[in-house]
Amino acid sequence: MNNVRGLLAASVISIQNSCFIYPACQKCFSRLILDSRRFNCLKCGCAGKAKDARYRYRLSLKIADTSDLCDITVFGSCLDPFFGVTAENLQRCIQDFNQLAGETNTDASPGVLVQAVETCFIGKRFIFGV
Repeated sequence: MNNVRGLLAASVISIQNSCFIYPACQKCFSRLILDSRRFNCLKCGCAGKAKDARYRYRLSLKIADTSDLCDITVFGSCLDPFFGVTAENLQRCIQDFNQLAGETNTDASPGVLVQAVETCFIGKRFIFGV
């Protein structure tokens, strides 16, 4: 992999999926496998109680600059200002909302959240560190 880093000014064309947070390993940041009682990381072997799992932002975007169209994923706490809360607090809000709405998929993002994220990002220009 190329170790060259730089900045890219580009506009967001679309949001690639509606799952904006994921349970993340605190050692390697990989996605955790969760069941009702436990979590475990397939990459580094970290394990624990499901209630102790930590969450992290993951926003997949299709972006365009003046000459290229590409996919990019933004991770972590740099998204806190856009969402107004940490990923863990947003996860709690989503779970509470889904429980009140009777949603069976407890990880599903409410449609209103997806619309808000689309309004916040689509058509806007950002500087991405790549």
